[in-house]
Amino acid sequence: MRIATHLLAGVAAVSFGLIGAVCAQTLPANYPADYTKTIEEAKKDGVLVVYSTTDAKAAAPLIKDFESLYGLKIEFNDLNSTELYNRLIAESAAGTGTGDISWSSAPDLQIKLASDGLALAYASPEISALPKWAVWDNKAYGTTYEPMAIVYNKSQVPADEAPKSHADLAKLLAAKPDAYKGKVTAYDPERSGVGFLMMNRDLLADPSSWTLFKAMGAADAKYYTSAGAMIEKVGSGEHSIALNIFGSYALLAAKKNPNLVTVWPSDYTLIASRVAFIPAKAKHPAAGKLFLDYLLSKRGQEIVAKAELFSIRSDVEGVATAKTVNDKLGDKAKPIPVSAELLDTLEQTKRLDFLNKWQAATGKK
Repeated sequence: MRIATHLLAGVAAVSFGLIGAVCAQTLPANYPADYTKTIEEAKKDGVLVVYSTTDAKAAAPLIKDFESLYGLKIEFNDLNSTELYNRLIAESAAGTGTGDISWSSAPDLQIKLASDGLALAYASPEISALPKWAVWDNKAYGTTYEPMAIVYNKSQVPADEAPKSHADLAKLLAAKPDAYKGKVTAYDPERSGVGFLMMNRDLLADPSSWTLFKAMGAADAKYYTSAGAMIEKVGSGEHSIALNIFGSYALLAAKKNPNLVTVWPSDYTLIASRVAFIPAKAKHPAAGKLFLDYLLSKRGQEIVAKAELFSIRSDVEGVATAKTVNDKLGDKAKPIPVSAELLDTLEQTKRLDFLNKWQAATGKK
């Protein structure tokens, strides 16, 4: 478990009453008049505890801006999707209180937690600015619009072999399994909630994805629970190609390593959204509401875009935005909806059926 805590130091010496008055004057028109009560309650607690799969460094600009805006301190817990899921279940059952925001890149696990009563019902005043598919039951909210990329090392993959699509990758591995033996990587669907979801969404977008999974098995692909580990190993040359890497991490890595190339697959590109909700047993629910609304607001989303986490709002400009992604991909963009349909593959018999088929296809046991 990796826990990164970012605490506000040296908050400006502004009185509580003055900050409340300023916030009241600058509230957007669509916010309820009594929203200042939420701000006051959050400031009284003085702290916000976030459980997230988002890398702490990637989230740092959001943390800094939110802290400076409201004078709260954020305790940011950087977890993988399975850790986050299990932690919320355990803490909710213990009855001792949980974190105030659950923000995960595994939307199916988030919907599962919410449907099991672990999320607070809260109608954010920012709902109207979001795609309809990005809000579930006024509990779970999509916050980003990230293309899932293929990343390869151009020093390891000849230009004429570089995959431009999932189908290209399957053909390459089928044609040259020995050349790419042990050189391809992806999330592990057995140990990673993100990996399980993405492979199931691959199959939904293209049922022939089993051909790709079999080719990866024949090439002795390696599987991880962390995008960071995959990108690092592709960058070092230990591996050559990675499948289903979050666009934000891919772009950041490519800036640091010119050998890394990011591909938004031309046959279809899955669009993932980091889903956030306020846990039903949050210790500081008002702070959770405040951060959720901030994260969905235009101000928060502009910082999301600048941090290259890909803004979900259509009114935000920049490279890492839904507008830019949709302009480039058109109908090849396949958003993963924040909806109850994600619960289908989590049903135990279906989960086991998929994993058994995946193990048979890839030779993993």
